[in-house]
Amino acid sequence: MLYYLLLFGIAILPVIILMVYIYHQDKYQKEPIKTLAKAFIGGMIAIALDILIVTGIQYLAGDSAITKTVFFSAFLEAGIPEEFSKFLIFMLFIWRDMNFDEYFDGIVYATFIGLGFACVENIEYVFMFGFGTGVVRALLSVPGHFLFGVVMGYFLSMAKFHPEKRGTYLISGLLLAMIAHGLFDWLLMVSSALGAGLGSILYFVFLWGDFKLWKLGLKYINKQQANSRRQAQEAALQDVEKQINSGLNYDSEYRKIDWNAGDKW
Repeated sequence: MLYYLLLFGIAILPVIILMVYIYHQDKYQKEPIKTLAKAFIGGMIAIALDILIVTGIQYLAGDSAITKTVFFSAFLEAGIPEEFSKFLIFMLFIWRDMNFDEYFDGIVYATFIGLGFACVENIEYVFMFGFGTGVVRALLSVPGHFLFGVVMGYFLSMAKFHPEKRGTYLISGLLLAMIAHGLFDWLLMVSSALGAGLGSILYFVFLWGDFKLWKLGLKYINKQQANSRRQAQEAALQDVEKQINSGLNYDSEYRKIDWNAGDKW
């Protein structure tokens, strides 16, 4: 019993850590817990969508030679259907939600959807393959889902607040998340299949790519934090103008914002 509790703990711990991290990075207007829960549960539901899509792809591919390739496994059975499922859940559950009202929100909700997906997937893999798999996935796979969510969420926010380029941003977010996910899995699978020698070299290429993905993800987080600060400051100025024009003095929610929060951990 203790062993199974340990497996469950290693499966969900990296998910919890990353959720706490991204929640803390939402500096100016925290998202409601119920909406975050909706996004997280939506990510779990995305697993079912993914299974349906993968089943359809496998049916259409039949016994063709491509089904035996690493490309098929990495992109057509993982990267493309998984990211499309998360994207669809975002559009159904979050896009029109009234709480999706600032730039950073896209990253928050997309990562919560990705971590909901990763949580179910991680529990399944850890209970199937054991503690060692849980440690490896805690360092690679779960953060991978988190970073794919950051990439997609960045562009979903840009689409939300720049309707003149909405189609371009939506397609960019979906495609970049799919490509990043597919390459992530492809490099891991090929390096593992090749073993020592060439496989080790390819694994270092994977680690370099993972580092670059983290760098990109943190860049997107910082950019949307800055955009959210600008957005909130503009709203505060508009609120002051309304008070002046109306002659009323009321407590604005924007007065309660810690404008130095973005400079803190």
